[in-house]
Formats: sequence, C-alpha cells, structure tokens
Amino acid sequence: MVARHSLVALLILMLYATGGSAKYMEIKSIHWKETIPLRHKVLWPNEPPDFCKVDGDEEGLHFGAFINNELICVASIYLKAEKARLRKFATDVRFQNQGIGSKMLDFVIRDLKNNQTKVFWCDARESALGFYKRFEMYKCSDRFYKAGVAYFKMEVPL
Repeated sequence: MVARHSLVALLILMLYATGGSAKYMEIKSIHWKETIPLRHKVLWPNEPPDFCKVDGDEEGLHFGAFINNELICVASIYLKAEKARLRKFATDVRFQNQGIGSKMLDFVIRDLKNNQTKVFWCDARESALGFYKRFEMYKCSDRFYKAGVAYFKMEVPL
C-alpha cells in the first residue's frame, strides 16, 4: 500500500506570475466535497453536480490549487496497491493554459515517486493528450468513450 501521510500533509507555495503581477499559488489537500463545484463547472457543466462524484471519493486524495483563497484547480488521486490513478482533474477556464495544471501534476507526481508508487495513470480526454505527453505519459489503450467524450488510458512508470 502506498503511504498516504506525506501526500496528504504536503503544502506547496509557488509564485505565480500573470499579467505583470506576481501572486502566490497554494496547493494543498482538500476535502472531496470541495472538488465538486469546480469539477461540475469545468468537466460536466450540462450534467447535475452529483454526476461529478466518483465512487471512492471518500477514500481518495484530493488537492486544490488556490490563488487569493480562490479554488482554481482540483485533482483527485485514487491509490490501489502501487498504482495511483488521476481522476476528475479540472482547472477553472479563466486559469487554463497558464501552467497551473502542470504545477499541480508536477506536485502530485513528485510526491507519488517518493511514496513507493510504481505507476501513475489516468483516462485522458482525447483533447488533452498533448498535455499528458509532456509528463512522459503514453497511450496504453484504444480510444473509448464516456458520456460521448473520447478518451485514452495513459500511464507513466514512476
């Protein structure tokens, strides 16, 4: 079993530069219920909020990135044996393409490497394959669909 203590307890502060001004971004552990509004807004806005809940949320590890105390990015990690699965990764559209999701994944992957996790994987939307490839993740499935959206399973050995 992967050690949960350090991943849950970690807190990171990063200087985030935007529009000529610097702000602090904080990544920290959050309660799963805090992820639902952003998951809903970004991933499945045409579905009811309950659609965004995942079986196992209560046992998962959930992280939020905050700027000025506003939750702008969420990532949920589900541990099983020596594998970690990323699910429901979402960044507020106002903050996309600014490196925030990359900083979140860097944070998560770095810690998983330090906690005996052997594989990091996710079901990646086809539209996001390029993003995940930057983390050396590779496709390991054929295209499949969830609620009409095309996905591939991607993974990276740690």
